[in-house]
Order: sequence, then C-alpha cells, then structure tokens
Amino acid sequence: MNFTSGAEVSELLSLDHIRNQLIRLEDTIIFLLIERAQFAYNKRIYQPGAFKDELNFDGSWLEWFLFEIESFHAKARRYTSPDEHAFTPLDKLPQPIIKPQSLPSLLHQPAAKHPSVNVNSRILEFYIQHIVPGLTSSTRLAQGKEVLEDDGNYGSAATRDVEVLQALSRRIHFGMFVSESKFLEAPHDFIPHILNPNPEALAGLITKPAVEAKLLIRLANKARVYGCEMDADGKVIEVPDEEMAARGKIDLATIVSMYKDWVIPLTKDVEVDYLLHRLDDVPQSQIDEWMKR
Repeated sequence: MNFTSGAEVSELLSLDHIRNQLIRLEDTIIFLLIERAQFAYNKRIYQPGAFKDELNFDGSWLEWFLFEIESFHAKARRYTSPDEHAFTPLDKLPQPIIKPQSLPSLLHQPAAKHPSVNVNSRILEFYIQHIVPGLTSSTRLAQGKEVLEDDGNYGSAATRDVEVLQALSRRIHFGMFVSESKFLEAPHDFIPHILNPNPEALAGLITKPAVEAKLLIRLANKARVYGCEMDADGKVIEVPDEEMAARGKIDLATIVSMYKDWVIPLTKDVEVDYLLHRLDDVPQSQIDEWMKR
C-alpha cells in the first residue's frame, strides 16, 4: 500500500482502494510463480540442516536466505510498514538504520499487540509442501525435455521463493485492512460478535462467495494470458490449458487451487483474528457511539 501519496486515511481504507491493491498483487504473484517454475523442485533447499557445513546454520537453505534478505530489509525499515510482515522473528532482525517514516494510523493497535495476526509460518508451510511441488513436478515436460528434480540452481530458486513468499504474505495480511474497512462501515454489525466472541459469525460478515468466485475466474484468465507464448510476429500461440505446464510455463490448476485452498482461507483467518481484537483498549464510550449508528 502506498502510504506516502498524501492520500487521506478514508481513501486508503476504502474497499475500492484495497481491492486495487489486491488485484495488483495477483499480477505480481502470478509472474513470480512463473519465474519460480523455470527451476527444478530442488527439495534439498527446504530440508533443515542440509547446508549446515556450508552455512553453520541449523535451518534450511531457504530459511537462511530469508534471514539474510530480511536482515537487510529490516535495516531499510521495511518491517516498520503495517503491510509488511517478516518470516524471521523480529527480535532476531536488526533495527532500521534510517529513521522510520511517519505513517498514517490505519489499523487498530492495542497496547498489547496481538501476536497471532501473523500467519507467515503457515504460508511457508503450504508453499513448500504444496505449491512448489505442483509448480515443478518432475513429470512435466519443458521444451520437450524432462524437468529434473534437482538442477543445482539453489540460489536462483531460493531467490524466487523469497519473492513469492513476500508477495503472498502481503496479500494475505492485507486482510487486516479489509477487516478494518468493513468494521468502520458498520461497526454495530461486528461489535456483538466481538464482545461475545463468535468467529463463525464474523467470518460470515466478511465472506462474499460471489466475489471469491469471480476472483478465481480472473486469476485463471490472468495466468492463462501471462503464461502464453508468442511467435516471431508477436501473435499469441494458442495453447490448451493442460499443455501450458508442459511448455515450461505454469500449471493453471496449481495457481487457482493455491488461492482457493490456501490464500483465501488464510486471509479470512487473518481478517477474523484481527476483528476478534478490534475492541481491545477501545473506550466503552466509543463502543457505545458505534452501536448508535
């Protein structure tokens, strides 16, 4: 989210503005997944201790990559922004070396910040266990040649992994902005289910099945377009969906199922978890005012 544009808080929290941000992230995620699909699975980079002798690090090659990259990004104050969440625990990262920006307060931040509104560990798990294998299946063909399980491109593969993970994290944690926007539109609808915690009712208030269905259709269409090929004259070469992965591009089913089975449910978890703590440290007088609306 662009916090430095001078936009008003109401504009930044409008559902139209947030929706535009989410649509742009769809483009980013698809392109990055296409880039990751160019390399083999390289299972070794996800195995803890596989590079212990080289790194003197007990975690996996990818975890080491994340730590090193996020250490640099932390120095550049990336994680002082409310739409950024590190995969490495913040207490293990260095402090910013430049003064944090003065950003508008968009999200509710109780004195005791609730730590569970960070699902990066779950993002990392589903990405490694389900998404990467689906993108890089050793049985698919690329340019007529079988893709290897391990091509030795550990640095390149992990670089793409980190970029995908950071984009997925931003997309999923944007759910907090969605929740805040919907809460401010009709706080009286949410407050009873927050005071008497009812996660199912809160999920019902934020769930829009028709919107989710359109999202999945849009996602498949984008992946089909972004993964297409062109001839020397710039004309699109029509390729059946089932053959796209065989041409070394991307499997449409993997993209759609990633959103359907992981991104959307995790985003919903973030939204509900945020709402459950939306009234923490809020004065009763403010709650009473909201209930009058």
